[in-house]
Amino acid sequence: MPLIKQLLLASLLLSLGSANASPSQLLGYGVKPCEAYLKAYEGWNSGLEEQMEQYLHYRDWLTGFISGLNLAMGEDMLHGVEVAGAMRRIQLYCDEHPTEDFFTASVSLIKSLSNLEQGKAE
Repeated sequence: MPLIKQLLLASLLLSLGSANASPSQLLGYGVKPCEAYLKAYEGWNSGLEEQMEQYLHYRDWLTGFISGLNLAMGEDMLHGVEVAGAMRRIQLYCDEHPTEDFFTASVSLIKSLSNLEQGKAE
């Protein structure tokens, strides 16, 4: 990834990471807590209709968020990871951080996939 794109992505993700300080900037399922996502994820795996519907809302929110980032950055922000895999990784993050919101879990995923979480941009 060229240096200019690395810097742009780093600044974008840093500004996104601080957005949860101002909830009015976030809309939709991104503001819901990880605990709610975990319930939807469990229901998805168990075939419970109401939770399956909720899970689909989370998935739709994530795909819209990622699509916007892909367009802004001009590259695949999931780096080839399928949406189902991204949802699973977010589930693992939420298991460890149940009081965080879905947006923060999504940003964490993107950072880890971009090797930015530990400042390892190449």
